[in-house]
Amino acid sequence: MTTHHPVDRFLTQITDGAGISPDTWATDARLDATVPHWRFECEGAEAIAAELSGWYNAVIAIDGVVRRPIPGGEAVELDLSWIEDGVPHAAHQVHLFAVDGDRISRDTVFCGGRWPAALLAEMEAARVH
Repeated sequence: MTTHHPVDRFLTQITDGAGISPDTWATDARLDATVPHWRFECEGAEAIAAELSGWYNAVIAIDGVVRRPIPGGEAVELDLSWIEDGVPHAAHQVHLFAVDGDRISRDTVFCGGRWPAALLAEMEAARVH
């Protein structure tokens, strides 16, 4: 494992399409995810890596990132885009990471959903300027 900050490792992993490594997570880490119309939790490095590997299963571009230190970790706001089945998609997420040493011990994540190009165009048309 590298000595890079675990949030840096996570951000690299979500962009390469190769999946999320359990090595980024503490053995007893927790994921608390709020997604459209649902909220769920999972526990353990292997379970979290498996869950998030399903979320980030393509080569993804980070179009915008804001990183803010918070007590015990980091808040990360992400604007992501990727191509899925030939269709451009995007997402907006906020991760509240707790970090212990070189591992993430908790990720409280809020995700607005996975938006295909048609919905992105609709949202742009409805945007108040």
